[in-house]
Amino acid sequence: MADRDALPLPLEVRARLAELELELSEGDITQKGYEKKRSKLLGAYLPHPPGLEASMAHERRPLMAPSASRYHRRRSSGTRDERYRSDVHTEAVQAALAKHKERKMAVPMPSKRRSLVVQTSMDAYTPPDTSSGSEEEGGQGEGTPTSSQGSISMEHWITRAIHQGSTTSSSSSSTQSGGSGAAGRLADVLAQTHVGKSGPIAHLSLKRKTMLGVAENGNSLRRSCEFGSDLLWPPPLESEENHSAPPDVTTYTSEHPVQVERPQVSTVPRTTPKYGNAELMETGDGVPVSSRVSAKIQQLVNTLKQPRRPPLREFFVDDFEELLEVQQPDPNQPRPEGSQMVAIRGEPLGVVTNWPPSLEAALQRWGTISPKAPCLTTMDTNGKPLYVLTYGKLWSRSIKVAYNILHKLGTKQEPMVRPGDRVALVFPNNDPAAFMVAFYGCLLAEVVPVPIEVPLTRKDAGSQQIGFLLGSCGVTVALTSDACHKGLPKGPTGEIPQFKGWPKLLWFVTESKHLSKPPRDWFPHIKDANNDTAYIEYKTCKDGSVLGVTVTRIALLTHCQALTQSCGYTEAEIIVNVLDFKKDVGLWHGILTSVMNMMHVISIPYSLMKVNPLSWIQKVCQYKAKVACVKSRDMHWALVAHRDQRDVNLSSLRMLVVADGSNPWSISSCDAFLNVFQSKGLRPEVICPCASSAEALTVAIRRPTDDSNQPPGRGVLSMQGLSYGVIRVDSEERLSVLTVQDVGTVMPGALMCVVKPEGVPQLCRTDEIGELCVCSIATGMSYYGLSGMTKNTFEVFPMTSSGAPISEYPFTRTGLLGFIGPGGLVFVSGKMDGLMVVSGRRHNADDIVATALAVEPMKFVYRGRIAVFSVTVLHDERIVVVAEQRPDSTEEDSFQWMSRVLQAIDSIHNVGVFCLALVPANTLPKTPLGGIHLSETKQLFLEGSLHPCNVLMCPHTCVTNLPKPRQKQPEIGPASVMVGNLVSGKRIAQASGRDLGQIEDNDQARKFLFLSEVLQWRAQTTPDHVLFTLLSSRGTVLSSLTCLQLHKRAEKIAAMLMERGHLQDGDHVALVYPPGIDLIAAFYGCLYAGCVPITVRPPHPQNIATTLPTVKMIVEVSRSACVMTSQVICKLLKSKEASAAVDVRSWPPVLDTDDLPKKKPPQLYKPSNPDTLAYLDFSVSTTGMLAGVKMSHTATSAFCRSIKLQCELYPSREVAICLDPYCGLGFVLWCLCSVYSGHQSILIPPSELEVNPALWLLAVSQFRVRDTFCSYSVMELCTKGLGLQTESLKSRGLDLSRVRTCVVVAEERPRIALTQSFSKLFKDLGLHPRAVSTSFGCRVNLAICLQGTSGPDPTTVFVDMRALRHDRVRLVERGSPHSLPLMESGKILPGVRIIIANPETKGPLGDSHLGEIWVHCGHNGSGYFTVYGDEALQSDHFNSHLSFGDTQTVWARTGYLGFLRRTELTDASGERHDALYVVGALDEAMELRGMRYHPIDIETSVIRTHKSIMECAVFPWTNLLVVVVELEGSEQEALDLVPLVTNAVLEEHYLIVGVVVVVDIGVIPINSRGEKQRMHLRDGFLADQLDPIYVAYNM
Repeated sequence: MADRDALPLPLEVRARLAELELELSEGDITQKGYEKKRSKLLGAYLPHPPGLEASMAHERRPLMAPSASRYHRRRSSGTRDERYRSDVHTEAVQAALAKHKERKMAVPMPSKRRSLVVQTSMDAYTPPDTSSGSEEEGGQGEGTPTSSQGSISMEHWITRAIHQGSTTSSSSSSTQSGGSGAAGRLADVLAQTHVGKSGPIAHLSLKRKTMLGVAENGNSLRRSCEFGSDLLWPPPLESEENHSAPPDVTTYTSEHPVQVERPQVSTVPRTTPKYGNAELMETGDGVPVSSRVSAKIQQLVNTLKQPRRPPLREFFVDDFEELLEVQQPDPNQPRPEGSQMVAIRGEPLGVVTNWPPSLEAALQRWGTISPKAPCLTTMDTNGKPLYVLTYGKLWSRSIKVAYNILHKLGTKQEPMVRPGDRVALVFPNNDPAAFMVAFYGCLLAEVVPVPIEVPLTRKDAGSQQIGFLLGSCGVTVALTSDACHKGLPKGPTGEIPQFKGWPKLLWFVTESKHLSKPPRDWFPHIKDANNDTAYIEYKTCKDGSVLGVTVTRIALLTHCQALTQSCGYTEAEIIVNVLDFKKDVGLWHGILTSVMNMMHVISIPYSLMKVNPLSWIQKVCQYKAKVACVKSRDMHWALVAHRDQRDVNLSSLRMLVVADGSNPWSISSCDAFLNVFQSKGLRPEVICPCASSAEALTVAIRRPTDDSNQPPGRGVLSMQGLSYGVIRVDSEERLSVLTVQDVGTVMPGALMCVVKPEGVPQLCRTDEIGELCVCSIATGMSYYGLSGMTKNTFEVFPMTSSGAPISEYPFTRTGLLGFIGPGGLVFVSGKMDGLMVVSGRRHNADDIVATALAVEPMKFVYRGRIAVFSVTVLHDERIVVVAEQRPDSTEEDSFQWMSRVLQAIDSIHNVGVFCLALVPANTLPKTPLGGIHLSETKQLFLEGSLHPCNVLMCPHTCVTNLPKPRQKQPEIGPASVMVGNLVSGKRIAQASGRDLGQIEDNDQARKFLFLSEVLQWRAQTTPDHVLFTLLSSRGTVLSSLTCLQLHKRAEKIAAMLMERGHLQDGDHVALVYPPGIDLIAAFYGCLYAGCVPITVRPPHPQNIATTLPTVKMIVEVSRSACVMTSQVICKLLKSKEASAAVDVRSWPPVLDTDDLPKKKPPQLYKPSNPDTLAYLDFSVSTTGMLAGVKMSHTATSAFCRSIKLQCELYPSREVAICLDPYCGLGFVLWCLCSVYSGHQSILIPPSELEVNPALWLLAVSQFRVRDTFCSYSVMELCTKGLGLQTESLKSRGLDLSRVRTCVVVAEERPRIALTQSFSKLFKDLGLHPRAVSTSFGCRVNLAICLQGTSGPDPTTVFVDMRALRHDRVRLVERGSPHSLPLMESGKILPGVRIIIANPETKGPLGDSHLGEIWVHCGHNGSGYFTVYGDEALQSDHFNSHLSFGDTQTVWARTGYLGFLRRTELTDASGERHDALYVVGALDEAMELRGMRYHPIDIETSVIRTHKSIMECAVFPWTNLLVVVVELEGSEQEALDLVPLVTNAVLEEHYLIVGVVVVVDIGVIPINSRGEKQRMHLRDGFLADQLDPIYVAYNM
């Protein structure tokens, strides 16, 4: 556009150009068509070839002499000075974007599931891998691939993006591009401050993968308890020591691709693991590559590498050592230099003799003198005059309304409404006549009208807040029209329901036919205007609350007089009003001042404007109106539609009041309107912008002059200056400027000054932006019922710098920001409500809207359908932009547009956008006249119900006040720590359970060294005593085993092993059985035969592909010589599906124990040494490591004894067990304890609970069990599945009052929320809250703690989560911010000793210090079972010594962080009780920003953010935090979660989320113990196999 003034263009060409631009902006012609027509128009005037346009734009700028006046006044003749054009901004935005094109950067586009793509035509959506283009073709265009280049192959695209993207790693490269000084400077600024965002943005299509065959079979995905996915993670356990994390790519430049090698110490020949059914490729360090996701993350990481805004310096302490950075004032920021301003007085209010003494008096006068004079003409939706209200009718009807309000409501003795009471006026926007009658009726009756919007539904946007206003005003009566009353929502009996938040109202219809005639002698009392309240105007605040501004009768009258004087209104003038007549400018001109001057108002309803945007212009022509009151939107609409009109003549207009002149961007509508309609008789001096606010009424208005030589004022201000509240005329940069026009001068009779927006109302300097304040009779009086806020707004005493008030009269704050320029012209630069203060700089929402609209005007979003607001996250405001996109835009377009908007806002305003969201057309909440309801939009955004279809978050760019990453201090030596503890009187943190040696009990089993002997002894002494009972899903006994039956069965199995299996003693046997009795018999069979059993979870029949490889791996790694199983599973292992998943031929021999030989073995095997292997305990850890732990006979017996003592188990007891019997404590309780202690175990397979969730609790009740054990997944199933059934269970006789201990078996931090909700839920069924507790075990020791029968109840402490990140324990009060509840993990078992050691220095730590839990005890495992016998690893985990203090004892390291704390309670032996608190596993913890985070804490925060998040898992990837959430609800809600998750993690953990992945329920893998397998999830994510609903990459 810079070529416009190459030669002066004739007016009609200019007009045609403006028209073209509008057509383009409204999407009526394509960009191509626009360019074609434009070049045709300009062809004759262009002296140079178009190729030079861009380069010459800089040189051809008219330079102004430095001394030129600051507010340059333009002559409104044909040749306008370029710099004062209001469309400068659009060019600036385009120029800024062009600059960015030079610094390309690939930004990963969010991935979306097909079903989520909004109304996109399928052909517009070609994924890159389906088309046939060659790579050469893609190489040409460096910009965004167009449709022809969109076919570049994915890898080529990404590598190109990665390699070219990060070349501009410093700002130096961009300085060469600067052609002119300014452009070079700008390029520099951009290079330093900006994370580049544009560049080739590929369209990454996500095809639905057949995720884990199970999804098709409708099995309940992988949430199953029994067959929880204990899936493997490729590098087996031995490589743990050198398990380096994936390289942190953020620290390398991409010139040298880095390969991090890791020594391969692997137990098994590495097969490529499978996840789902997709192959996974890996780099040397076990990080999968070649997937789209990792390439995208790589891209994101590269994006984040670019230079960020300069770091901030000073700190403020946030409550303790977390230091958040605080924005330092920039030493070079512009500061105001002018002198202190003086208050400006308006012209005196001229007293005209025939002005009426009050508005009612005026009505009486016109109603009686000229009753036939038209007062108001209303229109129907076809634009035909519907009704003419004359002054006579207005007068007589108002009297009737006044009489009826006062005398016909309530009784004679108790009227409902008395003078001074408030009544609501509820009239639709197309019925101004009824409103006018009701309004004047109220004035005559001396009651106070409160005009409000018609509530359309019970939960209209903002209608609830209006209800609160009515309630606080004490409104009990609502006046309305007949049509409106019929249209209100009705209840079943026809009454109008009470709207949400509204008081109880009596609805009163004001139509004449419904009213009684006043008696002859009744007449309203007409007084002179006084200080009584005339009416209350409602005002919606920034936060959505609604206030009522009271206007007194004298203010009302004075305001009408001031308007009459400044607008030069005369009797019988015709005025066209398009504005809302219930409030603001529409009310003041169209209802009040018009009556004072007996004018004729033509009212155009909004509904007519929607149908015919030209209607107001047609009415101006038709009625030869002198004045029109419009908003810039109405001018814009008229421009769009005016082509159809030939005979438009606007020469009759002497004044066009632009009501939203206080929005600085209205200037562009004014200019464009003038441009087009100047040829239709519109004179430039007719356009009169005004500024107004609910509190100060009309603040300023431009006077209509006949003298066209008195041009309006304009200023071109630097946005940079404005953000510091300083007025600076733009320094020729022209990129970030705001062109402002004056809104005229101060109102007659008023005094105006400008004060600082925050703090004490001190006068501003002349070159400073502040809040305009007005002292005048014609302003609002107060906020109804709110004296505090009233004082701060309506009773302000501005003071000079010395602190002296400038006037004895109070001023009213207008809520408008601006300054007073030369000649007393008032300039408004924004509103207080739209002000966003981001790290100390002020930005105006309107300015940001304008920049967003200038990116691709209207091609992509609807004009006026953009909301900009700020949300507070982490102690600063963050800017959020929400726009409605057109229905036909593709994903590609929207993402493109979003990244360009981000760049534009960053370049022009120097501020980052925190979140940019696009919503489908027409979905943002509207105000009654069609604008966006801002506070409601913000509310929806914050509560996660905005349902955007595209979201782009840029926390990395915006959040610059994170605490500094923690620098690890050099460790203090272990000796000093110990001495320090001794000096400060702290005890060393150690604790132990009861001593096994000193406990005297008549334990017969103690005399046997081996469990197999105990069983033989029991079979002889109590042959018919039942040891095991297995229940079916219906709760009936499926089978049971007595001591003798188990012994006999085990003998037969031993015989079979020797005969058919030809096994030697010491051979390993894999037992692949479902949970049940066969498993137990097979275990003892192996002991009888001298073999070493390994229990393995059988493959899932519906999901062989994922579960069978794990079985195969355990069989191979454990070197099993044979596999024992049941007939069903035997068939399954040899099935067709199995051979597809693994190599079936390499299985060892498979023995089926369903048909056993009749004979028993020659003799039973007796081990020679109790330290030999009894069994191997194999399990997959949460980090995906497969580890087999060796359990000796000694350890096994010691273990059983320890549990027997802790839980007091005897043959007479029954214990219900609902656990998986494959590893850890679950296996010991299921298979071993009964044989040792002789009690009866009631076995309940957890998988049966999926069929019947009440099975476990019913069994506990039915068998009158005192002790029961379950897992977290079982507890969760009961809590979720039985939550609503407690009453029906009670009626079925379920009684839990006998339960003494209900222990959750776990290897993690206790889930306190789950155990508490379980206790609360079943309290009514008799469950004692103290009964529920947890146990703690790990790989090196399967049970360290277990809440037994005696001893104190488990205690809970609250620790500061922030201290925990620094590896410190800081106890805080319950409910304090950042507190985290930790529950004790049960009592330490007999024979167990615990110490807390520093995992790095191996020194002992003091009481209440966080460290690794080390354990010394007889039932520790004796080491990992490994193929190569990796001794180093084993000795470290199982045989560690303290580096100081007691260096002799051999400890096993649990790998868990925790602390010991001596409590006030006493244990059974009378000693003070030591409680152990487990915080989390070391290998699960994430090191981010130098601090240690436990995933569960972040996950808890995330789950709390939105009701639709069912489950969440987080994991780190190359220093980025990835958050995966499971969405319950419609996929449309997926994108709501992205900002909420990002905000929550920032607020509570000071971390920026890198990637948010929204998936279906059941995608996060959970193992049989109910633990999340995060590393497994990570592999699935990186291999692109999660089939996510949405993946958002935060910038």
